[in-house]
Amino acid sequence: MIKYGFLLAIVLISLAKVNAQDIAVLMKVAQNYERDLKEPEALNQYKLVLENDPKNMKALIKTAELSCSVGARLESQTDRRLQYESAMSFAKRALSLDNNDADASYAIAMVSGKMIEIEPDTKKKVAYVRDAKLYADKALSINPNHAKATFIEGRWHYEMVTLNSLKRTAAKLLYGGLPEASLDSAMAYLEKSKQLDPYYVLTYYYLDKAYKEDNKPTKQIDLLNRMVKLPTRTFDDIAMKAEATKELADLQ
Repeated sequence: MIKYGFLLAIVLISLAKVNAQDIAVLMKVAQNYERDLKEPEALNQYKLVLENDPKNMKALIKTAELSCSVGARLESQTDRRLQYESAMSFAKRALSLDNNDADASYAIAMVSGKMIEIEPDTKKKVAYVRDAKLYADKALSINPNHAKATFIEGRWHYEMVTLNSLKRTAAKLLYGGLPEASLDSAMAYLEKSKQLDPYYVLTYYYLDKAYKEDNKPTKQIDLLNRMVKLPTRTFDDIAMKAEATKELADLQ
């Protein structure tokens, strides 16, 4: 009996090892799709990983990110909302697994930022504004050098500064405790994010906007010259770099 129990344990351990190997293969396929800019395929592959390994933190974060990226390119507002809501559910699953994980808090902040774009209800929109800042702050309290959370902080300051007066007033009325935003803070966070991840095109995109708002054309030109030479790591990088090329021609 002891012998059979021992053999069963060996079989179970072997199966566990095979499963772990299978997950690694699935993750590798997903990463290859990302590298080839096939984001819908990568998204489906990460979802497949989660079907087999529901607690895979990296797959949860990637699924949240890619759901937002793919959703942003959908023409239908309803379809876009569904993708963003799906992204939020994956981000919340990550946070429920580890409330002290910087990536999980970043994911909530990132998806909240996307929800701001499509939420028609002012009160809900302002709640997402608050959550984007709250969870970016939390991510940075866990990991002060989290590049993407630092980027979200910079974008939050930029968008709060450039928000139209009506929305800004609504934000203050609904959540008077929101921290003050400034263009200097926006640029400081975005510049730090650029240092932490020199290849994250989205940081350059918003830093250029901040420089333009602050009337710094010389800095814009220097930044854009670097931006157009960056490697293309996501599908959206293509459009942002093309826009940078056009803007650079207009500035020179």
